[in-house]
Amino acid sequence: MPKPVGQTQSAGFQIGVRRTVAAEAGAVWDFLLSGEGLRIWLGDVETDFTLQMPFSTREGITGQLRVLKPYSHLRMAWKKPDWEMPSTLQIRVIGKPGKTTLSFHQEKLANAEQRADMKTYWTQVLQSLISAFG
Repeated sequence: MPKPVGQTQSAGFQIGVRRTVAAEAGAVWDFLLSGEGLRIWLGDVETDFTLQMPFSTREGITGQLRVLKPYSHLRMAWKKPDWEMPSTLQIRVIGKPGKTTLSFHQEKLANAEQRADMKTYWTQVLQSLISAFG
């Protein structure tokens, strides 16, 4: 019997979405981590969003930023309030001359339904980021 779409051998279910914007990577990265950018993809952060420190948002998202490589990527534990376990979220900014790809990859999702929900969620977030940035 074949595995469901998005199911991995060791990390539960995963999803990846990406969009390209006509802008330089540095500008996209700076916007992503600005107050406005953070509100779009993370929420209204109630605690400091700093490396190795737990964070929470007014929307109930909790987690911990584990990797921050400036102008490249973020990796964090990320959990919705009704989830039993956190997922792993990685955001990459991939620049090429005149354009940048913004990529969200999430793994350790509980099941196919959670995967489908997060695909819709991150697709909408990316559209909002691109609209706000553009």
